[in-house]
Amino acid sequence: MDYMFWMQKLSIWDQASTLETQQDTCLHLPKFQEFLKQMFETLKDMDSNTIIGKFPTIGQLLAKTCWNPFILAHDESQKILIWCLCCLVNKEPQNSAELKLNSGTQGLLAHVLSTSRFDIKEAGVFTQHLGYTPADYYPGLLKNMVLSLVSELKDNHLNGFNTQKRMIPEQVRSLSQVCIPLITLPDFEPLVEALLTCHGHEPQEILCREFFDAVTEALLLKKISLPTSAVLCLWLRHLPSLEKAMLHLFEKLFSDERNVLRRIKCFMKDSLLPEAACHPAVFRIIDEIFRSVLLETDGASEVLATIQVFTWCFVEALEKENKQLKFAFRTYFPYASPSLVMVLLQYPKDTPQALWLQPLKHISDLLREIVEEQSHGSYGGPFENWFLFIHFGGWADIAAEQLVMSEAEPPEALLWLLAFNYSPCDGSQQRAQTMMEVKAVLSRLVKLFRSPVLSVSEVQAAAGESRDGVPRLPTCRQLIRHLLLNFLLWAPGGRLIAQEVITLMAHTDAITHEIIGFLDQTINRWDHLSVEAPESRKLARELLIALRGQV
Repeated sequence: MDYMFWMQKLSIWDQASTLETQQDTCLHLPKFQEFLKQMFETLKDMDSNTIIGKFPTIGQLLAKTCWNPFILAHDESQKILIWCLCCLVNKEPQNSAELKLNSGTQGLLAHVLSTSRFDIKEAGVFTQHLGYTPADYYPGLLKNMVLSLVSELKDNHLNGFNTQKRMIPEQVRSLSQVCIPLITLPDFEPLVEALLTCHGHEPQEILCREFFDAVTEALLLKKISLPTSAVLCLWLRHLPSLEKAMLHLFEKLFSDERNVLRRIKCFMKDSLLPEAACHPAVFRIIDEIFRSVLLETDGASEVLATIQVFTWCFVEALEKENKQLKFAFRTYFPYASPSLVMVLLQYPKDTPQALWLQPLKHISDLLREIVEEQSHGSYGGPFENWFLFIHFGGWADIAAEQLVMSEAEPPEALLWLLAFNYSPCDGSQQRAQTMMEVKAVLSRLVKLFRSPVLSVSEVQAAAGESRDGVPRLPTCRQLIRHLLLNFLLWAPGGRLIAQEVITLMAHTDAITHEIIGFLDQTINRWDHLSVEAPESRKLARELLIALRGQV
């Protein structure tokens, strides 16, 4: 390989900066490139300790090469030099000498990749002869070098080598390490993407953890932009990255004081979580995190809304990605009743309102059979089925609306569905008591529904406390509040006194926020289902604006 010859040449080139030295460097560059190729072929099959033992001055040779602007002025030289340096990195350094060598090697790699550090004055003669200014030349050189590395990662071979061997994992790992400080440079985004999507056949992860952490931070801070496929690879290969993305989403949601559904949807789509969740493994992890947050926050309304928005966006993304779904829905909900999942999924967007009662009854019957009759033990208990139901929580809102607007006897199936939705862990006896109270309130509200003129006292009496004097449970009170709000929005006489009734109803900040959430969700549901209700919609918007002005 003429090792000593090139060692001497590099020393001469390093010590002199005359025009003759520069010309000599350029004259010998093709042969030196061949030398580097041969060097790499020799090094790639050795471990770091063997390399140092056989070539004790290899570090000096490569360091001199790294600091020669004329050698680095060619992207092919840069690429081969990078792979040679990667061979020197010790995967598991055992002592201070090996740690020092790793540190020095990674510093050289960073220098080579960051071509903006070149001494432009020294390379000025070279670029002038090419007809380029340094400002034009160096960015182009960096781009070519990055694209060349991307090509190597994708094709698993080095141009000009004709080798069929795969890249050595240590080389890819070292490249991921040296990219860490350069991740946010726009020209390096293709290389970051190529590293994330480069899959080897090794049993252990070949990219370093610090690289994953740096990419995650850069993504969350919007310092880089990567395609969804690359982000999916990041989350599949490094679970903490997905957990940080979820935590970042919740921080944004809980820190936003005016957290309306439209903003939640914007945050959700911006997070790329729904698109990535089209992969069942990612969906299951996200769903488990939602479950944990829901339990930790005791069913906070913000979390319930977020789960529903996530599900809407996820289903949208799934349909957009592939009309013929790659995965059956039971893949995403493996422990749920397939029949229940499919009927919940068929949200009545294109179904006339007159036909909504049938799927509501079907949902209720399926849930009741699973939860109370326990004929399908493999589908989990009440909480598991409630957790599935709230993903498609708009059904409960539709049921409440249907009950208020119907003049017929309230269907037991819908009463059961609402009782289950608001308090899923109640026993059958407690749920039956809730259904009786709700039925009594509904019968009084239905009698008032067609009245053109109503008094506040009449409406308050209709929705008042239980007639036997026993205070209602909080969840039952919330259910009846929501029925009353639906009544105020839809009943002709109710709309006239809605502002006054709600002022009396919202006697705490918690209830005020609850009503705001109800109105916001109702308006969004009407928009989604294209519900024609101009008077009710106008009133809901006015009430929402007024209440938001109070908090």
